[in-house]
Amino acid sequence: MRIAKRIAALFGVLFFTLTAAAPAAFADSPSQIVVEDTAGVLYQPQLIPALQKLDFYVPTKVVIYTRNGDYSDNLNEEVLNYARSKHPEWLSADQQKWADGLFIFALDPQGRQVGTYFGEDRKVSLDQQEEIQEATKKLFREAQWTDGTVEGVKSAAGLIARPWYRAPALLWTVGIAGGVGVVGVGSWQLHRSSNRRKFAESMAEGGRSYTSVTLNLEVTELNASTIPSSSAYGSKVLERWHSFASRYRKLTESKTRLEAMEKPEQSGSEGVRLAAKYASDCAELDGLDDVIADSNALLNMSSTWQQAWQSQSGKLTMELDNMAEMLATGSTSGSAESRAALEAQAAQTRSSIEEWGAGLADGSLTPDQALDGLRDARSSLAGLLTQHSQTVIAANTKSQKEAELMSQKMKERQSEESNRLRRSSGSILDVSYPNLPFISIWSFQSGVDAGQSAVQSSRSSSSGSSTGYGHSGGSFSGSGSSSHF
Repeated sequence: MRIAKRIAALFGVLFFTLTAAAPAAFADSPSQIVVEDTAGVLYQPQLIPALQKLDFYVPTKVVIYTRNGDYSDNLNEEVLNYARSKHPEWLSADQQKWADGLFIFALDPQGRQVGTYFGEDRKVSLDQQEEIQEATKKLFREAQWTDGTVEGVKSAAGLIARPWYRAPALLWTVGIAGGVGVVGVGSWQLHRSSNRRKFAESMAEGGRSYTSVTLNLEVTELNASTIPSSSAYGSKVLERWHSFASRYRKLTESKTRLEAMEKPEQSGSEGVRLAAKYASDCAELDGLDDVIADSNALLNMSSTWQQAWQSQSGKLTMELDNMAEMLATGSTSGSAESRAALEAQAAQTRSSIEEWGAGLADGSLTPDQALDGLRDARSSLAGLLTQHSQTVIAANTKSQKEAELMSQKMKERQSEESNRLRRSSGSILDVSYPNLPFISIWSFQSGVDAGQSAVQSSRSSSSGSSTGYGHSGGSFSGSGSSSHF
């Protein structure tokens, strides 16, 4: 046993000596990020920052292209045709390969396909292309289009121009020669490194919210001191304010404790969990100080009441805009009856919001009455949206089993997204009525996508890779492939 340990240690020293002498890895963020989301399924405020944080071994231009096609489409051919017609700069000078320095990630959520394409100086083996695509499929089957895309690019970043000493084959060779302990150390270190990155991201996210709360602390306290407790909404907001100071103090203690953690603690699962909770709690408190500011301005009809009313009513107005787009989309249009009911209620709500604003301006309506109107309108819309979801499910399924599967996935996704958004929404209604139905068309569409993915996945498990570019590809021989999910 001692001899084995010594051999493992020897090869471990040799391995890490070699890697220390090798060029630094993961040094370059994407040189350029281009997003062509023609399918309209990506949430770019999340996507772009996530891609910018990724590190490639060499500077690489990252292109994200989405489309809505059919299951039988040749995605490789479709991507090439799009490049030829819209982005010839994605092609080499002779138009026969993909341009150097380029990585294209393609997604067809409707056709259930994912593709990866590479410039000649960035190409990887077909097995590695399949590895990148496989990294996305669990998320894509759950209709997590943005997260799946990030995961795919992240996987590609770890394979494109990967240094020799990062190759798994080398790790296995060292492990066989020196004992599996070396491989274990390598895997362990990669896991710890990933956890430290998650820890740092959560701390940065939480730090931004914490700083915002801290800078506004005196103003928030002043705003809270003048919120009228006689208002039904004011009294509920003040109940939350009473715990504000203690929650802020606990966040400060958490921040201090987390910042004092050594790297081993940051790398552990408990450290990652605590950092994520810190970020979430900071975001929620940041949203609450916005609620306090708007409550003070609106309930007292101060000089900034119009801005506060716009902030509160604007949240619902934005969802009405999103709803109109959702109803015009085939996969979420539902039945003519449910669509008409939602459109009529949306039009009525728009008109009412204008009337409530005018009533506040001329004094014929109290702030509580205006907020009651928003509450009731939101509740009515939520009920109609639930009814509409049943017609969407019916249009996208062929059996009771499929309908139940899609309904379950929709509820899971909507609940997850809505809870996350509600915590930091800055809405007086959400603080006053935590159980009030939360309307998020983005969450609704995400839920439908998750449901459709689950249904499609249950119908077909085909995932074979395709490398050809079809009849229109001609002599094009660029590196790339696609597969179904």
